Amino acid sequence: MALIDLFSSAVRLYGDGTVRAEERRMSGDLDGWTLAAFHVETDEDVHADHWEMHPAADEAVCVLAGGARLILRADEATGAAEETAVLGPGTAYIVPRGRWHRVELDGPGDLMSLTLRRDTRLEKRRDG
Repeated sequence: MALIDLFSSAVRLYGDGTVRAEERRMSGDLDGWTLAAFHVETDEDVHADHWEMHPAADEAVCVLAGGARLILRADEATGAAEETAVLGPGTAYIVPRGRWHRVELDGPGDLMSLTLRRDTRLEKRRDG
């Protein structure tokens, strides 16, 4: 039995039912679902200066410790307004597939995410 350090590895879940611990890579060309945990100290640790979007799947953003705000960008094409979800310890938010989002921290904490990273896009914020 091997223990997995979730803060330095990623757990990849494949469609055939295989689960593997792998080197953490945040590239958008990965197969399978990625489960990753992060110890975060500042907004820089969560790329708060960028919007992120996952076109292949929804994303579960979970706060294990600390607090964060998850901001969903307004979407003119669908008429969706900008929204902010306030997350505390033990809470999660499901970001819809294809919705641009970013995270801001209330302070140091631990976050976890689960999504298909395939074709994930980042876009530098122009509003701040």
